[in-house]
Amino acid sequence: MKINRIGLVVLLLLSWMAGFACTSAIVSGSRTLSGRPLLWKHRDTSNANSRIAYIPGATDAELGYVGLFNANDLKNRQAWMGMNESGFAVMNTASYNILPKGVKAGDREGYVMAKALKVCRTVDDFARFLDSLPRPMGVEANFGVIDALGNGAYFETGNDSYVRFDLKDAEDGILVRTNHSLSGRPGEGSGYMRQANALHMLTPMAKEGKVTPQILTERLSRSFYRDDIGHDMLADSIQFIQDLDYIPRYTSVATVVIEGMAPSDTHPSAEQVAREYIMWTGLGYPPVAEIMPVWMRPDGVAAALQGQGKNNHAPLADQAQAKRLDIFSTRPCQGKKRFVDIDKLQMYMAPIKLRNCDTYDRYRNR
Repeated sequence: MKINRIGLVVLLLLSWMAGFACTSAIVSGSRTLSGRPLLWKHRDTSNANSRIAYIPGATDAELGYVGLFNANDLKNRQAWMGMNESGFAVMNTASYNILPKGVKAGDREGYVMAKALKVCRTVDDFARFLDSLPRPMGVEANFGVIDALGNGAYFETGNDSYVRFDLKDAEDGILVRTNHSLSGRPGEGSGYMRQANALHMLTPMAKEGKVTPQILTERLSRSFYRDDIGHDMLADSIQFIQDLDYIPRYTSVATVVIEGMAPSDTHPSAEQVAREYIMWTGLGYPPVAEIMPVWMRPDGVAAALQGQGKNNHAPLADQAQAKRLDIFSTRPCQGKKRFVDIDKLQMYMAPIKLRNCDTYDRYRNR
């Protein structure tokens, strides 16, 4: 979807409304350098502490999966992104223009995704899964999904129904969603600026078939580009910029890319998925988050990404969040507005970018 610059100036005001401001994308394998589809989520939430956990199937009928959870979700009831042993993967962004005005969602999205990861093998399975849920579903979200057969889709979902947007029908082989739905009320919701920012950076790479997980975590999740003025704020010689509707925000707590496998005509074995799928994971404030690979197997989650200690925090998440607190400041003359200290941001980003580049190089040709 293309948005003109005048429209963006107006819609920027709407973008400031949402506290939970995730940005996401699905990229067809035909548009990636590896030929593998990508599912990306730059997560924003008021819960600053995320972790990764492997969840085995509780019964023979349940699929094992790896998921992104809040640290305080001790029973792993709500997954906010994940992949399972059949190669099905799912994530979401909150939407704010699907439900009728005055009707609130039940915040059931995490429960829905945790259940879907246990039972779904394909994108079509997810459609049937949504059909089977009791109404109202208690959600208002854009669910993004991929499978091992090469399929991908967004399901713009409200309490009673959903609208499906298939990746095969997408211009340039990419779909992007933030915090509004194309099937929702026009001009309402939020995240229009972040959607335009993401499309500006992602579309040229997709047209050339050169999208990689690294582009998503190291470029988009670290970008302070603003499409309304066509300018990257990090290019300026200024020390402070206000925390507006860039892709990374004060509330950003993770950047995760699930890289699938080359499309197959048959369902893969669990062993194939464990070998082929990688969940590239950066916990904590994404511009300074260290990326680590996660595999779909019991020993596939590094200890630094798992919840530990009394607070169940992941060590890497805590490290990045501590840097975030140092990067952001409030200026007395500006009330409660937050500002990014660019000098500190660049200081922390430089070594992390080199480390992440080395990580991608080591595991890219797995």
